[in-house]
Amino acid sequence: MTHPNNRTIGSHLASRRSVLIGGVAGASALALIGPAPLAARPREIHSVHRHAGRAIKTKDGTEIFYKDWGRGPTVIFSHGWPLNADAWDDQMFFMASHGFRCIAYDRRGHGRSGQPWSGNDYDTFASDLADLIDSLRLEQVTLVGHSAGGGDIARYIGRFGTGRVAKAVLVSAIPPLMLKTSANPGGVPIEVFDNIRSAVVTDRAQFYRDLGEGPFYGANRPGSKVSQGARDAFWLSCMQVGLRASYEGIKAFSETDFTSDLKRFDVPTLIVHGEDDQNVPIATSALLSSKMIGKASLKIYPGAPHGLTLTHKDQFNGDLLGFMKDMS
Repeated sequence: MTHPNNRTIGSHLASRRSVLIGGVAGASALALIGPAPLAARPREIHSVHRHAGRAIKTKDGTEIFYKDWGRGPTVIFSHGWPLNADAWDDQMFFMASHGFRCIAYDRRGHGRSGQPWSGNDYDTFASDLADLIDSLRLEQVTLVGHSAGGGDIARYIGRFGTGRVAKAVLVSAIPPLMLKTSANPGGVPIEVFDNIRSAVVTDRAQFYRDLGEGPFYGANRPGSKVSQGARDAFWLSCMQVGLRASYEGIKAFSETDFTSDLKRFDVPTLIVHGEDDQNVPIATSALLSSKMIGKASLKIYPGAPHGLTLTHKDQFNGDLLGFMKDMS
């Protein structure tokens, strides 16, 4: 993902360097005690304690991990490629602390969810989200999607409508269409995405490292203040996605056309995008989608990168809270 005026995403990435990931080995005292008797073990240990969270099963049997924090009106967060629900922790903590129930889930193939061979497409992603909403019996939810996660939200509304949706938020989101076509001449050339596919298959660990060290947080821009810890956390999250899901996800987020889905939005929608987004250029995403959605309000963050939920988290958190409390 890169600006169409540049050659490939590699032109944005920092120079490659070797990374040594150290590990700390140790034995837990609990191991000396031995396993608890079978009767004393929690019955749901397979789905709760293993993940330190919860999970539902979709119609095709795929396990979808989710976190559920706080009480109040429900906000569901959908993450971008190739991350997981942890990308939303700052927003989850903030919103739950202000009286909201916050749910974030790992898309199939990502993080702690199951890694099926098939289903890495937006019709299935939307169906998984519907299964989550149905399983938890949620109503009047606000759907928030970042980057490729914005596609989850768009396709869900396109397929299932807004009967259970109160509001929507698209952040650095891919709709309406990333790929350059005859109908979308300002899009990103297919060669860019071919190069991403090649990099993921060849050395995905280094590709993810370069992405986090470069355009995702704007670390390749003068004056960037994103910490090394944040960049390391980004890499770690990326390494939890399955290779199949990562590879097929590139086609999904680049070639899926959400134009008809956006036309079904009939709830208040906040669109937030960074002016300096090098991964999802604002000109062919937010500036277009904001005109297709009838009840959309657009906020542009000057100089902000793709990962603005971290680099501009105080500003974004405030905007999200204000949007949630706005009764209009």
